[in-house]
Amino acid sequence: MSEFQCIDSTQAVALLEDGAGVVDIRDPQSFSQGHISGSFNLSNENMHQFMHDADMDKPLLVCCYHGISSQSAAQFLAEQGFDRVYSINGGYEAWRAEQPNYCEKI
Repeated sequence: MSEFQCIDSTQAVALLEDGAGVVDIRDPQSFSQGHISGSFNLSNENMHQFMHDADMDKPLLVCCYHGISSQSAAQFLAEQGFDRVYSINGGYEAWRAEQPNYCEKI
């Protein structure tokens, strides 16, 4: 798949419960204040290591602040070879309102 899909938080939870990975592209400070449980804070600095370690056959959810930047990141990751990439509509702001049981802080 060379394209990503936009999904809502309910669809994302189903994928998460089936073992999908999650990357959060927000800044480290925002990530530390709250993020999707089990997510990885992906940045330009750790992209190479993430790509080296990632299972590209596993579904990958991409989260940002409001669901806009995650679309570009999801497209990039799909172009890098991830089979199933999903951008979460509304980003973390929507996620924490809709899925508070799947949020954590550092």
